[in-house]
Amino acid sequence: MGYRWVVLCVGAVAQGTNAAVFLGLPAISPQLQQHFSLTLPQVGLLLGAVNLGTMIALVPWGVVADRRGERLVMTIGGLGAAACLLSAALGNAWVAGLALLGAGLFGASVNAASGRAVMSWFGKDTRGLAMGVRQTATPLGAALTAAVLPGVAISAGVPTAFVALAGVTAFVALAVALLAREPPGAVRAGAEHGLVLKDPRLLRLSLASGLLVVPQFTATALIVPLLHDHRGVSVTAAAAVFAVAQALGGAGRLVVGVWSDRARSRIGPLKVVSALTAIGFALVAVLDQAPLPVLVAVLVPASVLALCWNGLAVTEAGELAPDGRSATAIGMQNSVNYLSAATTPFVASFVAVHVAWPAAMALAAVSAVVARVLLQPWRSLRASSPQNSRSVS
Repeated sequence: MGYRWVVLCVGAVAQGTNAAVFLGLPAISPQLQQHFSLTLPQVGLLLGAVNLGTMIALVPWGVVADRRGERLVMTIGGLGAAACLLSAALGNAWVAGLALLGAGLFGASVNAASGRAVMSWFGKDTRGLAMGVRQTATPLGAALTAAVLPGVAISAGVPTAFVALAGVTAFVALAVALLAREPPGAVRAGAEHGLVLKDPRLLRLSLASGLLVVPQFTATALIVPLLHDHRGVSVTAAAAVFAVAQALGGAGRLVVGVWSDRARSRIGPLKVVSALTAIGFALVAVLDQAPLPVLVAVLVPASVLALCWNGLAVTEAGELAPDGRSATAIGMQNSVNYLSAATTPFVASFVAVHVAWPAAMALAAVSAVVARVLLQPWRSLRASSPQNSRSVS
């Protein structure tokens, strides 16, 4: 087996561990609400702190990864995130919020740097699959966290849940330090990165991605409260539905990755997924008061569609960049995602509580429609740089 698969495995595990924080924590929303004496919108703000920190730090981490390599960036970032998670266990809601902001600032290192590793080690004919594997780790990490963390929080308390996340994060950071490395002939970037960030195709892609994050994080933030608070399902059962949706979303990322490799296009499949996501959330809004099995039967596929597209957008962003600057491009694309992710839990929760639950789902559907419109005139251009043809064994 080529060493590229070792690097992919390490990067995917790091990605999944990072997802345990920013996607897994919503599974214990009821426990966070009770432990910190918060309202549901306030819990949305608390959870959004992770995404806000990530959004701020993504481009800087990407620039550093392009210049210094992904191993250094992911190791420092992972250990810093672990320290912040430990801090979250020690105080009140304000301390936890600041600590989660710090966890996002450090955890952002994984997003840009692990994407750079995939771009460096895999050629364009297998990059969709490889990036799909990397991106699949995100919902799978969230699903595993959703399956385990509520039990930890209920039996041992919210602080113990934070300590557990910190321990896993530190362990994975050490594994990255030992196993991650660049391929022979890897290109390091110089000081010039402004042209990457000003590419109009990258800006359009980033905006469309940010809009697609709205349904994704509406589902992530509201599946458990929707089923538990709105429809009376137990916390355990609601968390199980959340975990199933995350796991299927992970499988979907592999499917669309292979699809994009065979189609030799990332944007074509992304357009289709955007349209289907809009339809799915529109149906959830309409069927809000349908019998519970019917609602779940629509909610889970809509959530899966909202989760499965990320690898397509990340791969396209990396392939738009000049050789040696993929982490900066991925950081830019991810920054808009995390800006949306930082605000969506609060906005969706506010709309659900103060307007109506169907209105929150309709807002997600409209966002997917606008994203699809932005992608309509797209013509994906393949750069001829070594980055877009290299495949290392």
